[in-house]
Amino acid sequence: MATQRKGVLVDSVYSVIALLCILVACAELCGASAVVDVYRLIQYDLAGVPFGSRLASLNHHAGSSLFAPGADLSRTVVMLPVRELNVTFIREYIGQRKPLGGLLFLLPRMFSSEYKDSDGGDDDKPGKELLRNILVELERLLIHANIRYPVYFAFEDDKIDAVLADVKRNDATGQPATATTGGYKLVVTAPEPRKLAPPTITNIQGWLPGLKADGDSNQLPTIAIVASYDTFGAAPALSVGSDSNGSGVVALLEIARLFSLLYKNPKTRGRYNLLFGLTSGGPYNYNGTHKWLRSFDQRLRESIDYAICLNSIGSVDNELWLHVSKPPENAYIKQIFEGFHNVAEEVDLKVGLKHKKINISNPRVAWEHEQFSRLRVTAATLSELPLAPEFIKLVAESLARHIYGQQGKNINIFADDSSLGVNPSYVQSWLDLLSRTPRVAPFLSKNDPLIMAMKKELEDHTVEVNVQHEVLDGMFTFYDLTSAKLYIYQVASVTFDLLLLLVLGSYLIILFSFLVITTRGLDDLISLFRRPPSRKVKTA
Repeated sequence: MATQRKGVLVDSVYSVIALLCILVACAELCGASAVVDVYRLIQYDLAGVPFGSRLASLNHHAGSSLFAPGADLSRTVVMLPVRELNVTFIREYIGQRKPLGGLLFLLPRMFSSEYKDSDGGDDDKPGKELLRNILVELERLLIHANIRYPVYFAFEDDKIDAVLADVKRNDATGQPATATTGGYKLVVTAPEPRKLAPPTITNIQGWLPGLKADGDSNQLPTIAIVASYDTFGAAPALSVGSDSNGSGVVALLEIARLFSLLYKNPKTRGRYNLLFGLTSGGPYNYNGTHKWLRSFDQRLRESIDYAICLNSIGSVDNELWLHVSKPPENAYIKQIFEGFHNVAEEVDLKVGLKHKKINISNPRVAWEHEQFSRLRVTAATLSELPLAPEFIKLVAESLARHIYGQQGKNINIFADDSSLGVNPSYVQSWLDLLSRTPRVAPFLSKNDPLIMAMKKELEDHTVEVNVQHEVLDGMFTFYDLTSAKLYIYQVASVTFDLLLLLVLGSYLIILFSFLVITTRGLDDLISLFRRPPSRKVKTA
């Protein structure tokens, strides 16, 4: 009977202890204050030299910019809202290679796609241009630095704003979060970043053949319209680049649509071939453009009358620049410039001419048209204008007057109220897609939905569409892990843990004593604490 009671007692005690352990574990597991999508700073090597963030995992307490001078931040993740950012401080901190647990930059909501969907966030906001300039400066700093701790970006929201407010209050009182004082812990669980396979870049080409005269065996001249579609930025998962160069891509697709309407009818088909090229590798010395041109046979290359490269970089002024490599005095450059200049005046835009001579000994190029110029093909780049129907109309009208020999005449081929007018809804739909789609070439697969969508669009408006896959030149090595989930835990101080341990211990002792008394009696409980009698050794 005593043995049975003892077994019941032991089982009861074990059950209580197990229950308490489960409750404590559940309380710990449910302690996450927020779960946030975060985007990692790019990690890459250039000719073997490391750049960007070299780590991905985070497991440190959160801090703010209000930390005391000289504070040890080697185990602190500093949360920095971009709207409050001091870029000079970040430059000095990174330049002096001070130890840090990690950096979390909080981006304004106005730059998130969710904000645009809910509020129509493309409207100008006070200070928005200033924030853009800060982001550009910050991005330039981060992508050219070798940072040995994790760096992430996140968008501001109510949850993370509340956490930051608590962190700031604690830091302002001189009690930053530590294992002793408690606070918030930021956790990103991620494996070691791995090198990506040699990146593939994809070029897409479409063709609109011109009309040959009867018995004319000579090859028709060709005009090439080109735009580089990929982007490069501090956070690959956020590098959408609607201005650089999404607007150039949209302009090319709309121009292809407009000329397809003209070229369907032999009566309005021009005596020029039109070659459309969506090229990759723009941020990498226009590597895709270089390889695309090298794939041309000599006859096609020699048939190119001139090439227009579209590269809008989002200027707020209604002024367009024609960048050229040949001297402005060149007769053909004058003809191209005058064609654009005359049409620009009709749509209340300005076109200027900028000449930059190519340095043959330097393999680096500043503009896409320079890759054409190196192969002795006349080319120019149109740049520095936000996407608008007037911009597309300017390019299309200039090309059409050149193709149909209407230079200097006051005609309007692509009139707004005609079937050949620019379609604003078509333009806006493509711009919306590109402004939400990251397009960093090393992270785009050959069959990426965006590439397939652009290919299909060219197939709808041009013929002989083909896709060229090339390997990006081997100077670059990229690493994976571009986005992750950030778990924010509110953790208690060591003092609280000790107090909790004391309470739980006292509770278990009282519970154990109660169970012993009710099952075996008070005497048995007291006997547990008595010193056992010593055994005397018998002597002979």
